[in-house]
Amino acid sequence: MCFRPLFTVLVLILFVSCTKDQTSDTLELDIRLRNYLADASETGDANYYILPSPDDLANIPQDPKNPLTTEKVALGKLLFFETGLAMDAVKASGMGTYSCSSCHLPSAGFRPGTAQGIADGGVGFGFNGDGRVRNTEYREDEIDVQSARPLSLINVAYVTNTSWNGSFGSTGVNVGTEDAWQGKLELNNLGMHGLETQNIDGLDVHRIRITKNSLDQFGYTELFDAAFPDVEEDNRYNKLHASLALSAYLRTVLADEAPFQKWLKGDERAMSVSEKEGAALFFGKARCSNCHFRPNLGSLEFHALGVKDMYQSPSFDAAESDTRNLGRGGFTLNEEDNYKFKVPQLYNMSDAPFFFHGSSKRTLEEVIDYKIEAVSENPNVPNDRLSPVFGPINLTDMERSNLLLFLKTSLRDPNLERHMPTEILSGQCFPNNDPQSIMDLGCAN
Repeated sequence: MCFRPLFTVLVLILFVSCTKDQTSDTLELDIRLRNYLADASETGDANYYILPSPDDLANIPQDPKNPLTTEKVALGKLLFFETGLAMDAVKASGMGTYSCSSCHLPSAGFRPGTAQGIADGGVGFGFNGDGRVRNTEYREDEIDVQSARPLSLINVAYVTNTSWNGSFGSTGVNVGTEDAWQGKLELNNLGMHGLETQNIDGLDVHRIRITKNSLDQFGYTELFDAAFPDVEEDNRYNKLHASLALSAYLRTVLADEAPFQKWLKGDERAMSVSEKEGAALFFGKARCSNCHFRPNLGSLEFHALGVKDMYQSPSFDAAESDTRNLGRGGFTLNEEDNYKFKVPQLYNMSDAPFFFHGSSKRTLEEVIDYKIEAVSENPNVPNDRLSPVFGPINLTDMERSNLLLFLKTSLRDPNLERHMPTEILSGQCFPNNDPQSIMDLGCAN
């Protein structure tokens, strides 16, 4: 009996000693990671990477010509998912069957669940959007599908110039490109940021009808009145103000509940040791933050990585002659900009397959392996045209695993559905309202 207390004390001493060592190691890792973040940030402070909450409108980056209000956000949230306004479809069977969210699903990280998003001319939803296919009544050249994969709309508040080539928006990197503002890009002369500008064009491209009559039909007129009380009624119910409302809402789509965000705000247990090691690699040895350095872990830079274009894989209506294959160069017409594409944000990238502008990679594992090797896969892009910051990386199997864990888990906000409405004013199914989607989604009109 006399040995039991001594044994208990020894065990307790060993446990406390081990715990202290683990705590010390974890503290050192936290400090090291915060130092990496501070070095990568534009402010020299790790808190640079903290995203505001969706209701903190004053601290969300915004266009001075489109100040955020709760009324605009509420209207835009409904418009984004509204299938009832999809009334400029090519075929009668497409009327009222799609929405902006057909190609930007919250459950898929505000991206499509397929290689190419299909709005008008698509049917079905499947699981997480992977069952979206062409409506057989539509020819391939009639469906609303793009030859570059839709970018995620998460954290888009931090993007001043939108699309893969950054062509939309009059500010930021587009200052000095005024000669290229031709055709639909004449919208840049409105002097707004890319999000507001592209959404005006997008309502036309994606065949959404915004008129006084269409808004009256579903009860949106009063919401426009509340969102834009200072605008004359004769000029209030149009695509410009619909775009401003959509953009206001999209600026609030923030991944502020991701584990990495919780860790940044002081919850040291929000990420595991392996996740923190992966984050340290991201901002350190793996050099990911050389390009992904802004608060959304994207940037306003353009880099040539030599990935395949959409037409080089099975796809709808994608062509080798499409100037979008040239990336930034297709907009600026500067040969030095050819094959350079905008650096995307990285939150919730694990929510759906298909990566890069041509959807050439199906998993994050493939993305990491491609970046580790750093060799062009596109015959149009020789290795000597690749970005100088894109070079081979030596990672051990454990380091690769930890980096992937950070990307898949730490940067995944598990509650993006909070950005969805519970219903839309038309009462229709969303994000799609075609018969197959209604069955797949389990909703009814």
